Amino acid sequence: MTFRRSAVLVLSLAGLAPAAHAVDDIRPGLWEFRSTRLSLGGLPDMSAHMSQLQQQLKNLPADTRRMIEQQMAQRGVSLGQDGTVRSCITPEQARQDTIYSGKVEGNCTLSDVMKGGDTVIGKLRCTDPDATGNFQARVASPERFTTRVTMQSARGDLDVETEGRWLAAQCGG
Repeated sequence: MTFRRSAVLVLSLAGLAPAAHAVDDIRPGLWEFRSTRLSLGGLPDMSAHMSQLQQQLKNLPADTRRMIEQQMAQRGVSLGQDGTVRSCITPEQARQDTIYSGKVEGNCTLSDVMKGGDTVIGKLRCTDPDATGNFQARVASPERFTTRVTMQSARGDLDVETEGRWLAAQCGG
């Protein structure tokens, strides 16, 4: 998998991190997500280099970049300069159960979703690039949760762990 395609896939999957809010007891408001593990195609952990992936987004063709940014903005996701992703979770979203089999997140479809206690697990099937994998979200407190996504494709494997933390009750502009 080329670095550019990897960057697109990782940034697209960043939109999945906020989905963990479907587990009970998540506070609404502004959340920040930081990749704590990012492994692409057997390469060493690249989580410290997420800002470089964001730079790759800037280097994509204008139409591709605009499409990704629009998809992220439609989900209330923005990119921080330090490699973080910020997203607003509304009170309505915090109360909704939005993780279910058949749900489409970007170019990925969720299946075999199971919930128990503070954890949600399931499978993903994605297109462009074609990939399959698993996800898990675990809520540590109303202000913290973690997600893990592992994907396999002909272009290489992906393993992403993300920590979400609540920043503020108000999301701002």
